Amino acid sequence: MESAPSATLRARVFEILTTTLPTGAIADRDDLLGFKVEGVSLPLIDYSRGIRNPAALEATLSVVSSADGPYSDEQIRPGIWRYDFRAGGAGGDNKKLIEAHRLGVPIILFRKLKPKVYQAIYPARVAHVDLDAGHVLVSLEELADIADHAPSAVERHWAEYVAKRRVHQPAFRGMVLRAYETQCTVCRFKHAELLDAAHITADSADAGDAVVTNGMAMCKIHHAAYDRNFLGVTPDYEIKINASLLAEVDGPMLKHGLQEMHDLRIQLPARRSEQPNRERLALRYSEFTAC
Repeated sequence: MESAPSATLRARVFEILTTTLPTGAIADRDDLLGFKVEGVSLPLIDYSRGIRNPAALEATLSVVSSADGPYSDEQIRPGIWRYDFRAGGAGGDNKKLIEAHRLGVPIILFRKLKPKVYQAIYPARVAHVDLDAGHVLVSLEELADIADHAPSAVERHWAEYVAKRRVHQPAFRGMVLRAYETQCTVCRFKHAELLDAAHITADSADAGDAVVTNGMAMCKIHHAAYDRNFLGVTPDYEIKINASLLAEVDGPMLKHGLQEMHDLRIQLPARRSEQPNRERLALRYSEFTAC
């Protein structure tokens, strides 16, 4: 069992996180390094390592999984990541990582989405230690029991659902809203609480990747209109409104919220690499014109 001082500090970290950085949310590196508990600095990530072992805690606080890092960290199943030991076998930084497994304490998994941008996932657990292979399996807490065995069809379906809801959807929304500077691409509405990340290729499709170029930030009214083909976006980034809707006479929401958007251009992300993929837009627009 974790000692009382260590357990109390760990619990306080997670308590603060739930109000400042909800699980699945996106954070900048500087914010993670500047984290404080009762005014005392307690960085959530290490300055130069992928594992964070504060001296005041008996076991690891967080690990960073990065697709472009020096190790081969990867999501081996939905919601379950392999995290390679640092050099040194079962000693050094890895000692506290192994201890996190023995004690069964919650940790934070940070997914490095791009330089200096991370997604926080917690509570996670070190669900399995493989000393011979030199790695651990880090799992979403709900999936810890299936981390070290071949999952059944029911378990696999459940894991996919949990990972999508807690990991991939929040990351997709966070990265898309960042790219569009937290504003609707159609009407420039800026309140994050009422903004969505609209998929161009549906996330249920095989090609429905959760990447920024497959998304556009939209307020809820324009997202709903886009999904139902009342509103379309051409490969040249022009907004089109369904012809029957253009001819309809109704109140100010229809007139100003939809009809007046016809033939305008969407607001694009500043970075070209984050702008909507034109081929995806063309396929999606063909669905719109067919209606």
